[in-house]
Amino acid sequence: MNFKEILAVRTEEVGHVVETYLPPVEGHQSTVLGAMDYSVRAGGKRLRPMLMEETYRLFGGQGKEIEPFMAAIEMIHTSSLIHDDLPCMDNDTLRRGLPTTWVKFGYDIAVLAGDGLLMYSMETAAKALGLTDRADRVARCMGILAEKAGFYGMIGGQSVDVELAGKPIPREKLDFIYRLKTGALLEASMMIGAVLGGAGEEQLKLVKKMASCVGLAFQIRDDILDVTSSDEVLGKPVLSDEKNHKTTYVTLEGMIKAKQDVEMISEEAVSCLHELPGQNQFLEELIRMLVNREK
Repeated sequence: MNFKEILAVRTEEVGHVVETYLPPVEGHQSTVLGAMDYSVRAGGKRLRPMLMEETYRLFGGQGKEIEPFMAAIEMIHTSSLIHDDLPCMDNDTLRRGLPTTWVKFGYDIAVLAGDGLLMYSMETAAKALGLTDRADRVARCMGILAEKAGFYGMIGGQSVDVELAGKPIPREKLDFIYRLKTGALLEASMMIGAVLGGAGEEQLKLVKKMASCVGLAFQIRDDILDVTSSDEVLGKPVLSDEKNHKTTYVTLEGMIKAKQDVEMISEEAVSCLHELPGQNQFLEELIRMLVNREK
């Protein structure tokens, strides 16, 4: 099989793992559970859990304890998308080719669904304790997950992004937003995979640097696609940044430099990968695909 065929199989496998950990849609709170379920099952590339598992494998990991964390990181990512799409944020009506959660279930339920996935992610991650005899590694990974999702990570980046909406953003603050809002969950994904796989401290630092590069390149590519792609290809509205008067890497640096920097930063990520032990050709190709994707 070629890379695209392998990727399609892996995406389906990872999606199955994630969906296995979704709570059943039942009881008096079934509406919000249904909104959570709808949002996660809407599809997506499953990049974060896939990067987590591939990093775990890079360090020789073979157990099942990685799976609750794979589900947890996708729940957190989905919660951020639900909230990003709200009228008070980006006011988007299309996500992954489907109506956004607030359009489908209402503003109030969408807020609660995002909150619900964020909280349930930690409950899900804790299930890894019953799948390994290395509770110390699981505990450390839960700390990483909480930190990278919170105000030192994703939520911190989102808050600065919201505060500066419609205002000129200097390069240093844009880098801060990107590093936290997008990069933090990618760092969490790969760091958790490394820790559960038994990486040493110096190796973990290199994994963090690699993930940070992937995150920055991924977000710059996202900015490029917002200008050059279409609603049909991207599965969400293009020119959303322009509509919301957002400063992006493209508006600051221009399209040519943005494309050049994506290449440079992605090569730095691959260089970090080559310094780590073991080999994972699929992981290298996955990193290259992420920063050259068309949707």
